[in-house]
Amino acid sequence: MRLMVTGATGYVGSRLVDALLASDNEVVVASRSPKRLSRYGWSDDVTAVEMDVDDADSVHAAIEAASPDEHPVDALYYLVHGIGQADFADGDRAAARAVAQAARSRGIPRIIYLGGFVPDGDEMSAHLQSRADVGEGLAIDGGAELVWLRAAVILGAGSTSFEILRYLADRFPVIPEPGWIDNPMDPISIRDVIHYLVAAADPSLPAGSYDIAGPDTGVYRSILDEYLRAVRMPRPRVRVPSISTRLAGKVGGIITPAPAALTEELVTSLQYPMRASEHRITEFVSPPTGGLTTMRDAIRASVDSPYPRPVSELDDLHHLADTDPDWAGGDLLRARRAALGAVVGVIGTVAGVTLVARRVLGQFLP
Repeated sequence: MRLMVTGATGYVGSRLVDALLASDNEVVVASRSPKRLSRYGWSDDVTAVEMDVDDADSVHAAIEAASPDEHPVDALYYLVHGIGQADFADGDRAAARAVAQAARSRGIPRIIYLGGFVPDGDEMSAHLQSRADVGEGLAIDGGAELVWLRAAVILGAGSTSFEILRYLADRFPVIPEPGWIDNPMDPISIRDVIHYLVAAADPSLPAGSYDIAGPDTGVYRSILDEYLRAVRMPRPRVRVPSISTRLAGKVGGIITPAPAALTEELVTSLQYPMRASEHRITEFVSPPTGGLTTMRDAIRASVDSPYPRPVSELDDLHHLADTDPDWAGGDLLRARRAALGAVVGVIGTVAGVTLVARRVLGQFLP
């Protein structure tokens, strides 16, 4: 198939591109700056088009270039979000609408979107409301059919949600436990997310919304428990039922190295249960080889991640790629990166001094 991926430089997108190529698909990657794609191990194997989702004209031009009449795109993956940026909700809605309209004009038959669970009730955090609005914005009259995959926390080194929880566990000597830490939550590993995304391009999967989740049902506390068990780093706990998710998000923005606004938005969403309401996708998509990944296995693989490697060379999708955020990977990895940078800097300085010395001496020596 010929498949187009937006958001390909993100955590999920970069791994998805590699998986699509491994399945013998032709992949078109959209990016604001195609030159940045050279950092990714798959860059020579894809077709790149320049696209700014905040500019409707740019979106139409990019999708027209990606899907010419003689070689049209079979499906488009929408993995774009602006969470943490100013006015991200309005921007996300406009971007989704522009992509849907451009896809309709080129006759692209299917859009595949990865969003979050939609909790019951009328009230949602800005983050969850934006994800729901994007899903609705991609479904327009006469447009492409939409496959909307909905997930909760994605487990894997480099995943923003996982990294935030990792840093909070690492940096609090005593872990506060608000009442909402016991809200129901069904996590899913990055390996299983990619499995479902690849399968979603197959026309045999009917259009519609599907909740995707791993084999475990738990609560938010479950991720902390499994992480602390994996790193063998027990922590005393204290119940603080009156702390709001908004306050916790602001504290998290200070404590963790992730962008503060992004941390605040994601932590604020923890006040809502994030449990799969249905499992219809299992009727159409078989589980990956070896079955779905348990929470324990996903977290242990994430913790055991070696030094970051190119995304196309990862032994395990839960491991950290060298194109994942620089702040990802925990404090130990950040210290190793800083030390390596210092060593490289010293070597460069010594090499520079040596070169200058040789040039100076060369003026006096025969």
